[in-house]
Parts: sequence; structure tokens; C-alpha cells
Amino acid sequence: QVQLVESGGGLVQAGGSLRLSCAVSGRTASTYAMAWFRQAPGKDREFVAVIKWSSGRTHYADSVKGRFTTTRDNAKNTVYLQMNSLKPEDTAVYYCAAAPRFPVVRTYDYDYWGQGTQVTVSS
Repeated sequence: QVQLVESGGGLVQAGGSLRLSCAVSGRTASTYAMAWFRQAPGKDREFVAVIKWSSGRTHYADSVKGRFTTTRDNAKNTVYLQMNSLKPEDTAVYYCAAAPRFPVVRTYDYDYWGQGTQVTVSS
């Protein structure tokens, strides 16, 4: 059974940085790719970034390119999202998700989800 647990959210001022973590247990073929999504109040859940476990290859949404970086630590079974130059529009609940294919960006491509962690960016 795959379990994903996010941590690292919080309140930060615009221009600041945060690092989110996603601890992965029960890795299987379903965790071939690990992604980050976010959902702001009243909006649909949107793709942010994805990383392929085996190679570390990544893919990003245009809105975060150059500001966010996703990495993985195989020894710790943990995926990270480093968020720099944060903007108020980055405010959302951030979710970690696992998929058996890479790269995929739709929510329905992902089989497992974490509980989410709140990121709030003040102006």
C-alpha cells in the first residue's frame, strides 16, 4: 500500500522560500513518477511539477518554471519541492501524488495522493 505524507507548508512573505517534503512508503510501480499539484480556494487542482524516480528527470508547469525545483532522495524515499521567489498567487494546498507513467499532468493519471499541506504567501 502506497502512502504519501507531505510536510513543510506554512506562511511566508512574497519573495520568500519554502521547501515541501513528501515521504513515500510502500513504493511500487505506481510510484514511477512523483508529482506536486496545488489547489487554491474555489479553483481546480492544478499540476505544478513531476519527477521520475529512476532518472530524476523533471517537468514543470509554466507558472513555476525557474522558481520551483523538485528533487528526490532515493535513500530516504522522499520527494521535495523547493519553492523560491514565492508570489501571493502561489497560495494553495499542495499535494504530493504518485503515477505509474512519466510525464503526466492530469489529476486522473495519479493513483495515490497525500493529505496536502497549506502554503500561504502574504503580499
